[in-house]
Amino acid sequence: MAIKTDVVGTQVSSTNILVRRIIAYTVLVILVILSLFPFYLLLMNATREKKQTGLQLYPGGLLWNNFKKLFNSTTTVSFGSVFKALRNSLLISACASILSVYVSALTAYAIHVFDFKLRKVADMFILIVMMVPTQSSAIGFYRMVKAWGMTDSKSIFINYIPLIIPAAAAPATYYFMKQYLKSALPLEIVEASRIDGCGEFMTFNRIVTPILKPAYAVQLIFTFVANWNNYFMPRLVITKKENYTVPLVLSAMRNAGPQETDMGLFYMYILIAVLPVVIVYLILSKFIIRGVALGSVKG
Repeated sequence: MAIKTDVVGTQVSSTNILVRRIIAYTVLVILVILSLFPFYLLLMNATREKKQTGLQLYPGGLLWNNFKKLFNSTTTVSFGSVFKALRNSLLISACASILSVYVSALTAYAIHVFDFKLRKVADMFILIVMMVPTQSSAIGFYRMVKAWGMTDSKSIFINYIPLIIPAAAAPATYYFMKQYLKSALPLEIVEASRIDGCGEFMTFNRIVTPILKPAYAVQLIFTFVANWNNYFMPRLVITKKENYTVPLVLSAMRNAGPQETDMGLFYMYILIAVLPVVIVYLILSKFIIRGVALGSVKG
């Protein structure tokens, strides 16, 4: 009887596991469909005609025509160059992301490794800054940049300095890096490096940086996407159409007059604007799980 009971119990257990797997996979498939459905709509609407209204659930025949029209200089003259906008956004996003991640990691390393009197005060100050919204300092920041002649400069690099340099102050990125260092960096490694005669910058760049690769990858994705989608600050700083970023060009296309509005062209541009973010994610995705796991807050 005991043997029969064990066999029945094993069968019930196997059945429960099978049912749970079916439910789990069903939920996952539904979530995947919900996640990919907006991209499907985007692709379908990139094939639509100029004056077609509403959402399009089936493909049209103007995908290639809209693509060629998008990169036609005569079509986009009133919105600014599409190619230049992609280049501008890529330049700002890449430089701001690298600067933000590196400076945040360096700051987190200093506060984590060095034991000084104002250590807790500095850490608390950085976290307080994280609670201050960007809009609260926008007027003063704009007046300063305007007085320095950076809003209407002929040089594209000077015009983009207000969008790149301030990105170094990233409290959220700093906090993530600090938590990651607590999880992944034993202080004994730093002490051994000092005993061997390495300076602090050499220790950070050659020893700590390889340990921080997963955290770098995670934060590079987050900061790149944030800078790529940033509309508020570029709208304040950039005045010339040739210096427009992708969000500014999209806004100009969306708010164009009835004679210029082309929804197929608009959705095609959104589709192309999403591709750099997807490419960056695919390149760095293998580090995400490890980086998020080790960078999480310890209980």
